[in-house]
Amino acid sequence: MTEIDARLREEVHLLGELLGETIRAQLGDAFLDKIERIRTGAKGGRRGSQAAADQLGETLDGLREDELLPVARAFNQFLNLANMAEQHHQVRRQAPGEPEPFENRVLDELLPRLLAGGADPAELASRLAGLDIELVLTAHPTEVARRSLIQKYDAIAAELAASDHDDLTERERAASRLRLRRLIAEAWHTEEIRRQRPTPLDEAKWGFAVIEHSLWRAVPDMLRDLDDALLTHCGQRLPLEAVPVRFASWMGGDRDGNPNVTAEVSRQVLLLARWMAADLHLRDIDRLQVELSMQDASAELRDAVGDHAEPYRVLLKPLRERLRITRDWAEACLRRPVPEPEGVLRDQHELYAPLALCYRSLCACGMAVIADGRLLDCLRRAAVFGLHLVRLDIRQEAGRHAAALDEITRFLGLGHYSEWDEAQRLDFLVRELDNPRPLLPVDQPLAPENAEVLATCRLIAATPAAALGSYVISMAGAASDVLAVQLLLKEAGLRRPMRVVPLFETLADLRGAREVMARLLALPSYRARLAGPQEVMVGYSDSAKDAGTLAAAWAQYRAQEELVTLCREQGVELLLFHGRGGTVGRGGGPAHAAILSQPPGSVAGRFRTTEQGEMIRFKFGLPQIAVQNLKLYLAAVLEATVAPPPEPEPEWREEMERLSADALAAYRGVVREHPGFLEYFRQATPEQELARLPLGSRPARRREGGIESLRAIPWIFAWTQTRLMLPAWLGWETALRNALQRGEGALLQDMRAHWPFFRARLDMLEMVLAKADDEIARLYDERLVRDELRPLGQELRDLLSQAEQVVLDLTGQSRVFEHNPQTLEFISVRNTYLDPLHLLQAELLARSRQSGTEVHPPVEQALLVSVAGIAAGLRNTG
Repeated sequence: MTEIDARLREEVHLLGELLGETIRAQLGDAFLDKIERIRTGAKGGRRGSQAAADQLGETLDGLREDELLPVARAFNQFLNLANMAEQHHQVRRQAPGEPEPFENRVLDELLPRLLAGGADPAELASRLAGLDIELVLTAHPTEVARRSLIQKYDAIAAELAASDHDDLTERERAASRLRLRRLIAEAWHTEEIRRQRPTPLDEAKWGFAVIEHSLWRAVPDMLRDLDDALLTHCGQRLPLEAVPVRFASWMGGDRDGNPNVTAEVSRQVLLLARWMAADLHLRDIDRLQVELSMQDASAELRDAVGDHAEPYRVLLKPLRERLRITRDWAEACLRRPVPEPEGVLRDQHELYAPLALCYRSLCACGMAVIADGRLLDCLRRAAVFGLHLVRLDIRQEAGRHAAALDEITRFLGLGHYSEWDEAQRLDFLVRELDNPRPLLPVDQPLAPENAEVLATCRLIAATPAAALGSYVISMAGAASDVLAVQLLLKEAGLRRPMRVVPLFETLADLRGAREVMARLLALPSYRARLAGPQEVMVGYSDSAKDAGTLAAAWAQYRAQEELVTLCREQGVELLLFHGRGGTVGRGGGPAHAAILSQPPGSVAGRFRTTEQGEMIRFKFGLPQIAVQNLKLYLAAVLEATVAPPPEPEPEWREEMERLSADALAAYRGVVREHPGFLEYFRQATPEQELARLPLGSRPARRREGGIESLRAIPWIFAWTQTRLMLPAWLGWETALRNALQRGEGALLQDMRAHWPFFRARLDMLEMVLAKADDEIARLYDERLVRDELRPLGQELRDLLSQAEQVVLDLTGQSRVFEHNPQTLEFISVRNTYLDPLHLLQAELLARSRQSGTEVHPPVEQALLVSVAGIAAGLRNTG
């Protein structure tokens, strides 16, 4: 087994020791001894000691009710501290002779490789500067940590970085240790879990805080590194106006199945973003005014400000005042609508132009070294974040638009839109889109849910285009779903183009995506309204829940191929929007490998993808880690554009069809057709409890019903808590076993060696299997599942074992993920702290269910803390 880096191990030990001191100070030596017995019992149990396992069980069984919460908190806190140490280790100073992390050197390795492959330096630099990557930040219904606690963890990471010097004196080390102990004590004495469900506005504030505390600094740092790489390898600088990466958000705009997101909520989120953008830019300008005290200026700048001793400060003073007016106006509008006063910034150019003029003047006067300092960072932020910080997407379910149109057609005496076939709908929609008159009188009342749809459309019409991204239609399955939104936007007064994006997210919808888009693009009036690329969203979460990850992945790949071909034939630029989650069961996994495994031609300088709650925190919560992950995106999108992966061989396609069919039948045979599956799922996992815990603003279900009504995130999250990880692997075991039995092992090996798509899926499957644990899942069954359903649990664990074995047979390893021993060691270390939480959670679930509807607050709080701790320990959980 590969040892974890000694410095990381030392830091984890130090943080654990300081946490122990904090616990002892509050709860005493006896309680800390009990925590240590639990830890050593879990560690010994993992090593096969039955005596240690018995000791662990006895200690947990003997906990008093008032000890449940502090025990859960202790292990939860340790796992979060371990995360902080790992994050710091990822970006820490390198020891002499130690290689740079891959994320740091990815561009410096890629550019020479592409140049050696025949790329022209000037063209390569142009391609890189012209990349259009948009990361769409979304809320996470299973993000359980409070923002105040996350900020304390960030402070701990910052202190670890500050003390990462070999030449610190003993006094300095003691002071650093004291600061760490104080921060850990602050975290320990802060309640981990919010007591009330967050509102959509709370979620938006959380997302904006990530921008303020991390991305605001990370973006210019990343662009500096990109500029250096381009100059070194291509002999060119990154243009000032280049925006290869930008950000959008669903927080406060995603109303699909979330009645808490209204037009008024979206209005407030838009204003909050406007306020924060003005405030952040204002802070930058304040600092710039201190720095730019120079007298020399270009004729261009002198013409703008006249003859002054400090021309740069004179130029920036009006901009500073306009930013203040904009900020104050947006803040006032959050309380009540206020007319825009004179001076409010309305166009990004009004922010960018004065800064660019200062930059040109400094460079012209021999002060480029000053221009390339803070001023350059301000220019980069102005280009990337603009006046609106992020572009807000609007998402709504297709049925809501159909319901609104149904009420409108009934009012007009035209019949029931909901009962028309696709041809009738298209005929009506095309005719009305071309008709300049409105459909409804201005004051025509509608049912509240339909009035809300139109209110959202009116908000869009009244909002600057730069503040908005796309209008995403979930559960889209027909061309009429897109035209319906366009008609409702027209009715609301929108007179500019807006990208209306169908989201294909079930297996049937993915398979029908080409036909839907072909029908749309065949309409001359639709083509005339199309401004910019045709955006199509591919849903990973619901397709995987519908069909299993193997069949869904192949359907997603095929749909992208077909859409690329269709748009190429139609002469239309295509932008694919990837709705990926954090975990493998929702299309997650390493972004770099995922992008490089997309179909050739599907990543053509453009890439749009969701980044969800907990992964936002892990990938972008600290500036240096954010820089690394942004570089990975840049490198992967550039490589997929310039040197796309090969077309799959015909025999690979045929094999994927066989694998997909076998996996789909196996997955649905369990999830849809087994008569006891739904009840087993509800008994064996914390699914029911998750639905009532204050995790996110969105309900866990779209509607009442079975598995089909459950959202993909809690579906995945519930299985992750028990370590069965079922949605991420179910179906693979049957498909791969059948292929090997047919004698297709050599073909599978060939696919794994030469096809990035297949290799990436197998790698992600291995990662899931490395985290799965059939013994932990069995413990949940023994404590929670009725006798008649336990055989199903055993069947599922047998299937998990089969999945592990077939992967070993295919890869030739003796242990899953053997090629990544450090990750296995990380998992092993974490298991010592996860095992007690799993056992405690199973006990808490049992107590909660025995007490019926009246759950004791200590039990409920300890249960939620156990959920948080397991999520922290496993990271990509939902």
